[in-house]
Amino acid sequence: MGMMKGANVRIPAPAVRVELGWHAAAGVPDVDASALLLVGGRVRSDADFVFYNQAVHPSGAVRHEGKRPAGAGVTTDSLTVDLAAIEPAVETVVLAASADGGTFGRVPGLYIRVTDASAGTELARFDSTDATVETAFVLGELYRRQGEWKFRAVGQGYSSGLEGLATDFGISVDEPQAASVPAPTPAAPAPQPVRLTKVTLTKEAPTVSLTKQGGTSGSLRVNLNWGVQKQFKGWAHKFGKAMAMHSDLDLDLGALYELRDGSKGVVQALGNSFGSLHSPPFIHLDGDDRTGAVEAGENLTVNLDHIQDFRRILVFVTIYEGARSFAGLHATVTLQPQYGAPVDFSLDECTVLSNTCALALITNNGGDLVVQREARYLVPDRGVSPQRTLDRAYGWGMNWTPGRK
Repeated sequence: MGMMKGANVRIPAPAVRVELGWHAAAGVPDVDASALLLVGGRVRSDADFVFYNQAVHPSGAVRHEGKRPAGAGVTTDSLTVDLAAIEPAVETVVLAASADGGTFGRVPGLYIRVTDASAGTELARFDSTDATVETAFVLGELYRRQGEWKFRAVGQGYSSGLEGLATDFGISVDEPQAASVPAPTPAAPAPQPVRLTKVTLTKEAPTVSLTKQGGTSGSLRVNLNWGVQKQFKGWAHKFGKAMAMHSDLDLDLGALYELRDGSKGVVQALGNSFGSLHSPPFIHLDGDDRTGAVEAGENLTVNLDHIQDFRRILVFVTIYEGARSFAGLHATVTLQPQYGAPVDFSLDECTVLSNTCALALITNNGGDLVVQREARYLVPDRGVSPQRTLDRAYGWGMNWTPGRK
């Protein structure tokens, strides 16, 4: 049911799914959902803030579930709220959105929807249509009234982003230190403020521990999206007709894997080797996209509930058709754990005639799952497949036969 700002409705379900949705496209800021559990209008501690870097409330009643494409160009970021399990002292669960890389005036189709977590029935919906310079929004709130839960459509914007919204409710936010003067050692460990930043891998800082970020269970979604750079014409002139890109450009995301039991293999669209999420190799390729759109692109999912089964995973991309090289192509890789901070990085400019790129190497170091940015363009020898080229470069040691889609 659609709602006007300020309206409220009874929520009869014991548990709900809160879906934040928008139309994602090139140039549209990324959007993140968050929740704050309030007592007397403020959080009791920083633990009452649930968002991409702190995905589960200590009570287990509120969880950040992460992003998913929802079809028709819509992307969603969702929370689950077990209303029956929320502590009695908590009066309100604020449901917020923050924009990363721009304002909400550039985010079309923004909405919040509450559904019955069990039946999937829509219980409430509020569409935000008046955003301008805001970079954070309280879109709605779940609140107690006379022993039952209700949802109110709020639509209150902040121009100070997620940090401003969070601090307004009593959250202490980690800020960069302006000076290098060492602080005095406290008598007891002080609570650490929450960190709002996402993790971006660079040449200077190419690795991150998913384990230390909290990504130890659930799913890890690897997304690749791309677009042709404006300066591509210059590259086409440099490399000649072999570089021409066509509208039917087809990039294929894939993964070489090695499990603890010594088994090795590949997950890719070629040969319809899409893998499996709930049985070995615990990796699944969602589909074969030809658009590169940010709401879709190529997606690979890794089952983090089986961390102990992995030894290493090499995520890669190849050009199946439509071009001979990655030159002139702008691509971004995002690794979104179900629990924990998202990790992203961009590919460097391609300066060689390469149709094969190693994106990221995920290794299990004694239970610590580490992501390393590779962004490494490889040039296959004549007659050698991209997959065999990756195998040689990373010492996988597999036998290869020709395959087709």
